[in-house]
Amino acid sequence: MIIMGNEQHLFVEKRRLAKRWKGPIPVIVNTLFIMLLFYVTWWIFQDPRGLMRLYTPFKGYMVCRWLLIMFIWVVYIFNYWPFRHSWLNRTHPLIKGSILTLFSVGLMLLVIQGFFVNILGKFGIAYFNPERLMDLGITEFYAEEYSFEAIMMFAAIASWLSPAWVVACESSPWQQLKQPARGTTIVLVTFFLSMVIYFITMHSHMGILYYPWQEFTAITPPYWEKFANTVSGNFHIAWIMSATVVVWIYETIWEKYPFDLIKQDWLRRLASFAGIFVIAVAIAFFLYFAQELAWGQAVRGTKRLMAPDWRWLHVGEMAIFWLVPSLFLYFYLDNWPRKYSRPVNVVIRTVVTIIAAALLYIAYYKTSHLFLGTQEGYSHPQQFPMIPMIWLINVMLINYWFMDGWPGWKLIPAKEAESAIEPSVEKEINWNPRFIGGLVAGVTLAVILYFAFLKFLPKWCDIFTIIKSNV
Repeated sequence: MIIMGNEQHLFVEKRRLAKRWKGPIPVIVNTLFIMLLFYVTWWIFQDPRGLMRLYTPFKGYMVCRWLLIMFIWVVYIFNYWPFRHSWLNRTHPLIKGSILTLFSVGLMLLVIQGFFVNILGKFGIAYFNPERLMDLGITEFYAEEYSFEAIMMFAAIASWLSPAWVVACESSPWQQLKQPARGTTIVLVTFFLSMVIYFITMHSHMGILYYPWQEFTAITPPYWEKFANTVSGNFHIAWIMSATVVVWIYETIWEKYPFDLIKQDWLRRLASFAGIFVIAVAIAFFLYFAQELAWGQAVRGTKRLMAPDWRWLHVGEMAIFWLVPSLFLYFYLDNWPRKYSRPVNVVIRTVVTIIAAALLYIAYYKTSHLFLGTQEGYSHPQQFPMIPMIWLINVMLINYWFMDGWPGWKLIPAKEAESAIEPSVEKEINWNPRFIGGLVAGVTLAVILYFAFLKFLPKWCDIFTIIKSNV
């Protein structure tokens, strides 16, 4: 039997992986394997020049975003239920990876086609169903794009809340339930909250896509118009995408620091969830401001690079570039470094991954139109970097979560894993008054870096041009 696993602790946290070869060989092999798998699947499913051509772009974005959520549900929410952990331990990574991936794809199709299109779209809200929009006179392309955009926007919210409930809230108050009761409860609660946030943040965006604006069913113009300088829901995409990224950053390279220092359970969970939200909003506004410094003040009514709505979208795009090297560092580089104190390790990882994200950003915009079938430029409608970045993340998750890091890594049996665990170099950290000096120094350094950024970014952008195209 391969089903009905009810273990309380997450399998991905209990398992132990070991390198098959010494030195950097496993990292090199897995990097090549991931890039090959990424490009082959991209050509088959996403590439506008390929086979299925899902990159429209919203159809492709909807698929890769909901696939990401299914992976989160399978691994973090349901802890691989209904698959037995004993089956996960003994099955070859290729077989296990294929079955779990197909299982996740099946769940994705059930949610998208079964719930959104055929239930909500037919009996509740017309814009979730492309056929109903076409019956109302909208062309096939825009009918599909509008519907898929709405379904994708719901996914954006769910991909923040679903892992946040496990990572920040520690699955409370249902952490003691067995599967599938625990997973089902968390999915239903986060799905309900996602629906509420969707109607508050995205429904008005959908209501203004149609003429005349749907003022009887949506708030038009939306409440964020004045302070966001746009009626577009991209304003919410900015902070929601940033929140999605921060959840993963907090779980991986930050190792839940510093909120895990709080010993009181309810306060730690509340502070973690609220802290992720505050950090995400700060990042969103900072990245928007960075574009003002680089390209000048946004002008409402313009299109593409100078438009506020596109710049809010670009905030989310820039944030996702940070997640790729962060996960790579955590999955394949053993969350380097580990030899210093935890705060120092976290700072080093953060700096290294931000630099790597900037390099990935530059490389993407210089080369993506050559390899991925996208269009050259920053703000072309066919240039949507969140799709290939999340597609790459999905491939990494399949490799690390479903295939145990094969071929460079292998799963160690439970008994061997216990003896193979090395003691952590990091010491237990408890809050004490001596931290005040470090906090003062950290804040001072942050202020200095902030003003240095304000001074040098405009000059750097004048000297160095990533792409020649001005769109």
